[in-house]
Amino acid sequence: MADTTQRADVLGGGDGETTAERRVREERRRRQRIWLARAALLFGILGLWQAVSGRLISDFFIGKPTEIAETLYVWAISGKLFYHAGITSIEALLGFLLGSLIGISVGVLLGRAQALADVLDPFIMMFYSLPKIALAPMFILWFGIGIDMKIYLTATIVFFLVFLNTYSGVRSVSREQIAIMRLMGASESDILRKVVVPSAITWVFNGLRLSVPYALIGAIVGELIASNQGLGYLLADSSGQFDTSGMFAALIAIMVLALLLNFAVKWFEKKAMPWKTVEDKREMSI
Repeated sequence: MADTTQRADVLGGGDGETTAERRVREERRRRQRIWLARAALLFGILGLWQAVSGRLISDFFIGKPTEIAETLYVWAISGKLFYHAGITSIEALLGFLLGSLIGISVGVLLGRAQALADVLDPFIMMFYSLPKIALAPMFILWFGIGIDMKIYLTATIVFFLVFLNTYSGVRSVSREQIAIMRLMGASESDILRKVVVPSAITWVFNGLRLSVPYALIGAIVGELIASNQGLGYLLADSSGQFDTSGMFAALIAIMVLALLLNFAVKWFEKKAMPWKTVEDKREMSI
């Protein structure tokens, strides 16, 4: 009995708590401290901003947090904020999905067809190096100033990021595994489903995470250039009226939307790769 108690003390601190449970509790406390530090930093910045605005720096240039909050409140109550945020979300989401789907497909295709990839490589790099905003006037000519133009511009930006990561992931798949599958009589579709896709999926999600803010950038840039709706329009409209509070309010709305999109991709990644979550928990318990 004494040996059992002593062993419990070593493993869990003597109160029946295992080492894994203690590590989980410590990790939870660490995250709480991090969130408290973040909140303190945020309120500290807002307090300093409020203090210097109109005193050390003219509020015409930096606005005031209270006025920005009031603008956001008025926009939210009137429904203006949610309407324009919804338009931008649709543009960014559809462009993200379209660009991701094409990028993954082309990345897998060229990753498995090296000869074709060698032929297309200089052309792909040429278009990848082109600043995508330079395509906006041409997209306006082709698709007008409606929502279609923003979706296609966003998809173009997302495509290259997802494609390059997918291509790199497919090319990094173990040649030995593929050779073994071929010796076992596996078809190309079997190799894709059982070796290539599972091995490259981490690379794919890295590309998806990287492309989320760029998807929003594509939608906002399209709205800034030619639009009468969306958060980019709110930003441009406030700028045209020299409304600093409105500009900051639109920027904050854009940042919040970007944060939500990032959370959505991380959630989908956990659902698509449940083993990664298990591995993270296992590492935490070691």
